Amino acid sequence: MISSDLQAFRARILHFTSAPDIHTGAGVEYFDDGVLLVERGCVKALGRAEDLARQGLDLQSCRHYPEYVLMPGFIDTHVHYPQTRVIASYGEQLLDWLNDYTFPAEMQFSDPDVAAQAAQEFLQLLLQNGTTTAMVYTSVFAQSTHAFFSAAEKMNLRMIAGKVMMDRNAPAGLLDTPSSSEAECRELIEAWHQHKRLHYAITPRFAPTSSPEQLAIAGQLLRAYPNLYLQSHLAENIDEVAWITQLFPRARNYVDVYDHYGLLGERSVFGHGIHLSDAEIARLAHTQTGIAFCPTSNLFLGSGLLDMARLEQAGVPLSIATDVGGGTSFSQLRTLSEAYKILQLQGQRLHPLKGFYMATLGNAKALKLDQRIGNFEKGKEADFILLNMKATPLQAMRQQSATQLIEQLFALMMLGDEHSIARTYIMGKLAFRRAEGDVLWVE
Repeated sequence: MISSDLQAFRARILHFTSAPDIHTGAGVEYFDDGVLLVERGCVKALGRAEDLARQGLDLQSCRHYPEYVLMPGFIDTHVHYPQTRVIASYGEQLLDWLNDYTFPAEMQFSDPDVAAQAAQEFLQLLLQNGTTTAMVYTSVFAQSTHAFFSAAEKMNLRMIAGKVMMDRNAPAGLLDTPSSSEAECRELIEAWHQHKRLHYAITPRFAPTSSPEQLAIAGQLLRAYPNLYLQSHLAENIDEVAWITQLFPRARNYVDVYDHYGLLGERSVFGHGIHLSDAEIARLAHTQTGIAFCPTSNLFLGSGLLDMARLEQAGVPLSIATDVGGGTSFSQLRTLSEAYKILQLQGQRLHPLKGFYMATLGNAKALKLDQRIGNFEKGKEADFILLNMKATPLQAMRQQSATQLIEQLFALMMLGDEHSIARTYIMGKLAFRRAEGDVLWVE
C-alpha cells in the first residue's frame, strides 16, 4: 500500500522534457500505461506501470484512468479577468472595442463585491478549461487585484497578476495617476509578490493609456523589487501603431517606447506583437522580451495574422495565450486550433507536439516558471489534467480511426474544447471534475 502522503495516478501520460523534435520525438515522454506518483503536492516519480510495479508499487492502489490522457495543466500567458462578461461582444476592432465594451465592464470593478465574485468565476473557468497557471490583468482598481490574489491563494494556484496602470486616454472613472499607481503597486507587491504560489506583474495596459511619467514609474518599480514580471500590449492593431507615433513622436518605433522606460527583458511578456518592424523584432530578441500569441483574439478583433516563424527565427521568446475577453475561449485547445489555422494561411505549420509543448512546458519557460511547473520532473508541483479524448461523438468517432499518438493529439487539438477536460488537479488535489456533461466544483 502507498502512504497517506503519496498518491498514484495511472493513465496514458504525456509530458515534455524539452522543446520537441517533431521528426525524432526527442523531448517527448509518452507512457501508454504510466503512473504519476505525487507526494505532498509534488512529483515523486513518473514511469511505466509495469516498471513501477517491479519496484514495489501496488498498482491496485492507483487511481486508474485508462481511457484518459494525463498531462501537465495548461498555462495561459495573457488573459484579462475583468473581461469575462464581455467575451463575444459584437462588431468592433481593438480601440472601439475597448471603449464600447471593455472600459464599461471594468468600471464595475470599483465595487469590491463585483471584483470578488468575478475573480471566483474567472478562476473556476480556468480550471474548467484545464488551465492551472495564468498571467492575468486585473483592473485599475487595487482592490480588484487584492480580490484576485485572495481567490487564487484560497485555491492554492500558481498565478501572476497585476493592477492595471492607466492615467490617460480612458474614461475618467478608470484613471489613476502616476503617484497613486506607484503607491498602490508597492502595497500590492509587498502583500502578494512571491507569497505562496503568487507573483506580481507591473501592468501598464499599453503605452497609449499611460503617460511618460507613469511608464517611467513602471520601470522604476520593475527594478526596485526582485523577480517582478512586466505585462502589457504591443503592436496589436494598425490604428494602435499609428496612434503611438502621435503620442510618442520622439520614439523610433513602438518597441522603443517601452525600451526607453526600461520595460523590456526576459520577465516581460507583451500581448500580440503582430505589426512589428525588423528593428523592433531584433530588439525584442536581444532583450529576450516575450510575445504572447493570441490567435482567437487576433481573429475576432480583426487585428491580423502573427508571423510566428519570423519571430522564432529572430529568437524572440513566444508563448500561446487566450486573451479573454478579446479572445473567444478560455480553452487552450481551441486556442491551438485557431493558431494552426492562422499559420496555415501563411504557409506555416503548428505540429501537435509543438502545440502541446507551447501550452505546457513552453509557456512555463516563457514565464520563467519551468523550475516549478510545466512537466513531471521530480520535485515539480503536480498541477495536471485528465483529458477525455472522446468527449463528444465527433471526437470519439475521429479518435477511433486515429492509430498513432500524433494523429490522436492533432485531432484533440483541432476538435477539443473545455468538454475534453475531465479533471483538473492542483498540487495533486482534485480541483475540478466533469461528470456526465455536468460541471462539478470541488471545494
